[in-house]
Amino acid sequence: MPKKYPEWEDRNILIDLKNRFATCYQNDDGSIFYIEPQFYTYLQGYKMQRPEHYDDLLKKMDEIVRKNRKVVFVGMDDNPLVETEHAIYLTAMDVADQAKVLVQPESRGSDYGD
Repeated sequence: MPKKYPEWEDRNILIDLKNRFATCYQNDDGSIFYIEPQFYTYLQGYKMQRPEHYDDLLKKMDEIVRKNRKVVFVGMDDNPLVETEHAIYLTAMDVADQAKVLVQPESRGSDYGD
């Protein structure tokens, strides 16, 4: 049984027997997207670090899926779990970049002068 994520509980879950390690959702317009578990873990990391921008990320994901029709949200772009035709593959960082929501380290600058 695919993992049900609360962010997309209003979407239809499709069963893709070739790609059992990711949850496949379908939007009301017929567009399809896959959520790999590691992508979701990264997405939750963004939520913890920048909760004020979490909805921006979800909106950007929806926009990307509706525009491209088939998207795989992957944990690692060089080793996706999902193999499907005619899809684009995006990491959490790709989505954050497109949403212009960058997570910067919270480091304090150096106290040393030049």
